[in-house]
Amino acid sequence: MLSVDLPPEPSSATRARALTRDRLGESCSPDTLETVALLVTELVTNAILHARTPLQLTVEARPGYLRICVVDESRDQPAVRHFETDAVTGRGLALVEQLASSWGVDRTPSGKAVWCEVALENVPSRT
Repeated sequence: MLSVDLPPEPSSATRARALTRDRLGESCSPDTLETVALLVTELVTNAILHARTPLQLTVEARPGYLRICVVDESRDQPAVRHFETDAVTGRGLALVEQLASSWGVDRTPSGKAVWCEVALENVPSRT
């Protein structure tokens, strides 16, 4: 499992992606690793841009899937938005919706947890 606290600054998305790649290493296929790294980047970036609070990233292997979760201190609920094809921003949750097996938002005592799951074959029980 990977669990890391991150500040609300742009470099945190890059760091989260690198830590995820390092932790998962060769435990999943290259395609799956790319998908998970992209999902981590999108969820962390959304928290940085919209919550603007410290955040916690967790990536955990469970039987048959990987669960990615980003907890922040904002109560604002994220929503999938549909922008024009030439827009330079606003596609994060649409990508999550498209690439993840499932995703959602849970309220926490101090904010929210935005999570997604990626179905895997032969996932090791620990990462």
